[in-house]
Amino acid sequence: MNTPARSAAYVEPVIRSVRVAATPARAFEVFSSGIGRWWIPTHSILASRSPQVSVTIEPRVGGRWYERGEDGSECDWGHVLAWEPPRRLLLAWQLDAQWQFDPALVTEVEVRFDAEPGGGTTVTLEHRCLERYGVGAEAARSGLASEGGWSGLLERFRQLAGRPGRPTPAPSRSTAANSRP
Repeated sequence: MNTPARSAAYVEPVIRSVRVAATPARAFEVFSSGIGRWWIPTHSILASRSPQVSVTIEPRVGGRWYERGEDGSECDWGHVLAWEPPRRLLLAWQLDAQWQFDPALVTEVEVRFDAEPGGGTTVTLEHRCLERYGVGAEAARSGLASEGGWSGLLERFRQLAGRPGRPTPAPSRSTAANSRP
């Protein structure tokens, strides 16, 4: 006898917003092509354990989202679902609850860039479809919502995006927190 598949219980998305002292175009550019400058280098899942040297979002629908280590090793994190500069970016996040790439898992990270009337941009990130983690959904949500997750990452992004034309060096690997988003 066939039994219908049970759908996982809904899990609240992680939603975080920051206001940056930049235009939507600049904020979009720093978030997407500049992600390697604000991503915490210890938030790496490289199997080689090589130090992370870059994080890349390829600028097109279907583009890869991945990291590269000093030794040249790479690890996919997901791919681009929507590329709409300077308003919206939608990414497939394909890391499971143990922070490993799973091509069969897709949660979504939507980032919106809304101009503010007095200048600046509100950047809103929503990480949703977390019920797809199954039994690990609440633990994954907790990590993603923490200071070591999207909250801390967006603060680093805010600081960099608000500094037009001045790239910020990545923190020293010895002083960065050793936790994953």
